[in-house]
Amino acid sequence: MTQLTEAYACVPSTERGRGILMSGDPKSDRLLYTNGRSVIIMNLQNPLDVAVYAEHAYPATVARFSPNGEWIASADVSGTVRIWGTHNDFVLKNEFKVLSGRIDDLQWSPDGMRIVASGEGKGKSLVRAFMWDSGSTVGDFDGHSKRVLSCAFKPTRPFRIVTCGEDFLVNFYEGPPFKFKLSHRDHSNFVNCVRFSPDGSKFITVSSDKSGIIYDAKTAEKIGGFSSEDGHKGSIYALSWSPDGKQVLTVSADKSAKVWEISEDNNGKVKRTLPPPGSGGVDDMLVGCLWQNDHLVTVSLGGTISIFSASDLDKAPLLISGHMKNITSLAVLNSDPKVILSSSYDGLIVKWIQGVGYGGKLRRKENSQIKCLAAVEEEIVSCGFDNKVWRVPVHSDQCGDAEPIDIGSQPKDISLALQSPELALVSTDTGVVMLRGTKVVSTINLGFTVTACTIAPDGSEAIVGGQDGKLHMYSIMGDTLKEEAVLEKHRGSISVIRYSPDVSMFASGDLNREAVIWDRVSREVKLKNMLYHTARINCLAWSPDSSMVATGSLDTCVIIYEVDKPASSRITIKNAHLGGVYGLAFTDEHTVVSSGEDAFVRAWRLTPQ
Repeated sequence: MTQLTEAYACVPSTERGRGILMSGDPKSDRLLYTNGRSVIIMNLQNPLDVAVYAEHAYPATVARFSPNGEWIASADVSGTVRIWGTHNDFVLKNEFKVLSGRIDDLQWSPDGMRIVASGEGKGKSLVRAFMWDSGSTVGDFDGHSKRVLSCAFKPTRPFRIVTCGEDFLVNFYEGPPFKFKLSHRDHSNFVNCVRFSPDGSKFITVSSDKSGIIYDAKTAEKIGGFSSEDGHKGSIYALSWSPDGKQVLTVSADKSAKVWEISEDNNGKVKRTLPPPGSGGVDDMLVGCLWQNDHLVTVSLGGTISIFSASDLDKAPLLISGHMKNITSLAVLNSDPKVILSSSYDGLIVKWIQGVGYGGKLRRKENSQIKCLAAVEEEIVSCGFDNKVWRVPVHSDQCGDAEPIDIGSQPKDISLALQSPELALVSTDTGVVMLRGTKVVSTINLGFTVTACTIAPDGSEAIVGGQDGKLHMYSIMGDTLKEEAVLEKHRGSISVIRYSPDVSMFASGDLNREAVIWDRVSREVKLKNMLYHTARINCLAWSPDSSMVATGSLDTCVIIYEVDKPASSRITIKNAHLGGVYGLAFTDEHTVVSSGEDAFVRAWRLTPQ
């Protein structure tokens, strides 16, 4: 049996030059955001407490709790809104096709009966309001000519809806059924976000022209604005009201978040400027914010979530970060199995500590893309799409200086001899390259198309897998390879080969969904019929005592086989990662860690049957 012990969440998907409109549920103090096709529900008190809804067919864009906290409405780029329950397995209540393009914002009415959504409409309507149970349209929303970035529902009766967008307009509708009342053009650039105050007396719009304007909620006349003194110096992407309606939090492309005091005469003054999360690069632009109970949450373009305490703004914020893209490799440091390193192809390496979660990003001097990653005690070896291999020394969170090694063609797979880690084997399309330290000692053309390779821990033997499904075993003599045997069993191209920790066996997996465990000495098949995946195998890992093998596949499952039992008595973790599993590692005999397309890292505890 397996149980999920920890999940390290992905960060919100962000896009340069656009805000993200996050939300939450004040009653249960949870935060709601989207990444890819997943909608993530994170507990602000304990960020390791994460739930994921993964039923959207297209990338999700925005999600909102209903006023009573029982339902969530989430929308995606195809214009579909799904309404689902927050309890018992996220049961689907309804699915409506609302717009013909991407939905950028949606809001519930305060009584939870109606939903308004806005976005892109491909020439048709850009805003729609509908009944949450039947999907029937309530009202007519004309007056916008371009993408509508945000919409808001007045939280008190009489109901009103305000929308704003890329045509610089702020439109006001009365209802229900809603109809156009008036329009303002006070902003000189995209209007990114509109929000009503909690008491329903006024609303604020913020824009890429760096200004915020305050309007009366009943009549929609302009009654004030943010003072320009100490104001934002870049586009303002989002705003969020404090629960008492006296203050507002805004975030901007100038990398700062500001808390504004809204005075009785409806003018906003900067009360406090919150520092950016990082060193001040492009990734520190802030694109989303939320003020919930005592938490001020901001999200940067790089995805870092900062949680400030509203009652004590001097306290350093809690920073949560992670990956935004597919995590392609996992490595567990031998010296300290509680530390997990994960890398995604956009060049980000994140350090996770079991039981704690996010442990910081490893900052490299050169931020190139990463295709594969291997780690030993104090060193990370990575290779990218630029024909280079990097050997980077690691000191706590900082990476030392490293010179790239150019190997002449694109690396496919990388393997280190664990007992003499200066020896590394890198496979390319046509053969393998042997490295000792930072020197290329030999480039060997093997005469077949290479897809995977591995090297024995003592550096005496190598196994190379080909596109033809054959495994070639070589003994390493100095700097040359001598072919010892060719093993044929696989019917597809080899994707991964790994030695067991005690070096008595090795396991291989192929693109034809089959894995095989071999005895190293006799070169016989030790465990066969490991054919339980329904798509190609991406990764495999051995347990430290060499008794189990875990395989991860594109079919989203992780399967754990025991070496001494038949393959049919396997343990399967279904739907481990939406979109496929790409990284696997054991941290001890009973814990397997997996990563995948959904940018999550998950730890599973195994209890033998």
